Amino acid sequence: MELGLLFALGAAVVWGVYVFILKRSFSGYPPAGLTVLINAAAIVWFLPVTVATTDTEGVGLAGAALVADPLGTPARIARSLAAVDPASVAVVAGTSAATAAAFVLFLRAIADGDVSYVTPINKVVPMFVLPLEVLLLGEVLAPIQVAGVVVATTAVYVANYEPGSLLAPLVEAVHSRPAQLALVSAACYAVSDLGKRVALQELAIPGTLWVPLLLVGVGLILLPAAIRNPPAVTRRDAPKFLAAGALVAFGEHLTTVAFASLPASIASPVINMQAIVAVLLGGIVLGERYFRIRLVAALLAVVGVSMIAL
Repeated sequence: MELGLLFALGAAVVWGVYVFILKRSFSGYPPAGLTVLINAAAIVWFLPVTVATTDTEGVGLAGAALVADPLGTPARIARSLAAVDPASVAVVAGTSAATAAAFVLFLRAIADGDVSYVTPINKVVPMFVLPLEVLLLGEVLAPIQVAGVVVATTAVYVANYEPGSLLAPLVEAVHSRPAQLALVSAACYAVSDLGKRVALQELAIPGTLWVPLLLVGVGLILLPAAIRNPPAVTRRDAPKFLAAGALVAFGEHLTTVAFASLPASIASPVINMQAIVAVLLGGIVLGERYFRIRLVAALLAVVGVSMIAL
């Protein structure tokens, strides 16, 4: 548990830095095309790890042969096709689809509503993960851990909150389309988190194989939108894409290790504290508003994680 929490905290830091860099360096790029390009760069960074560590004959996924050996012989690929595990393929496809859908729905939500209003609602992912994991997977958490999940989720909400009525975003969500889209997006992210847990624990898909499979899956789903509105990458920005890809590869690796060793209802709130990292960086580096509120969120996050670790 303690080692898994360390990886989850590391993932939160990496993803928080990634979100901050996206905001500063890639604001002019269309989101779908940006994601496809960065995922492609991440695959380039991570693929040598997959090739070096994955036994494609034993993982039960046909795609493994193509990931680890794209120029493999027809006989080898045929053997992998014969060994396809339908459950594993379904989980990989479902998790990729849920991740891509969550991303698209969130973009639609912020297109129709204010970011400061939509984002806190979108970050209640763990509140969906907890009941789903208990009901569908029979996960059992101690009461103190459940309370820690609630506190950590509250910390994420506070990190994105701006002064006003505390419950206004949730009350207005009943009638607000942007808020409804944000809630559905959060639910999709919860399904994605559950998919990661099932893939890595119940199905025992190797983590070094899972990372490129997920990146490829999300990229393929978003590719049509990226083709319709392709990003114009300048030569000066190419190193930034490679750097962002390295962050994504590292973040996905840390996330994968966390979900392989922790219940999703514990890994999810810790990793979602990336929002706190991002807003703290915004307050420290860019001097953004409401920094004291962000510090309160950080304190709540520490308390929540400490309760989870008990």
